[in-house]
Amino acid sequence: QVQLVESGGGLVQPGGSLTLSCTASGHTFNSYAMGWFRQAPGKEREFVATLRWNGGHTYYADSVKGRFTISRNSAKDTVYLQMDSLKPEDTAVYYCVAGMGLILSRLRNGDAYAYWGQGTQVTVSS
Repeated sequence: QVQLVESGGGLVQPGGSLTLSCTASGHTFNSYAMGWFRQAPGKEREFVATLRWNGGHTYYADSVKGRFTISRNSAKDTVYLQMDSLKPEDTAVYYCVAGMGLILSRLRNGDAYAYWGQGTQVTVSS
């Protein structure tokens, strides 16, 4: 059973930075995509970023491109989300996700990911 454990959320001022971490266990992840979704109060779940574990190709939502960076540490089975130039509209619960064998057209679809972390709150406010 795959388990995802997130950390790193918190309160930050607009323009600030945070790094989220997600450590995975319970499987080998070579054929997986791992990434992040978010959900703000009263809004639908939103794709943020994902990467293919094998090869490291990355994909971003337009709303975070150029500000967020997703990366991985294969030795630790950990994926990171470095968030810079944070805006109040980035406030949300951020969820780490993992899914196996996803094709390109499905990478931004939350329903395609079988495994979800418990979520970590990110609040951007002055």
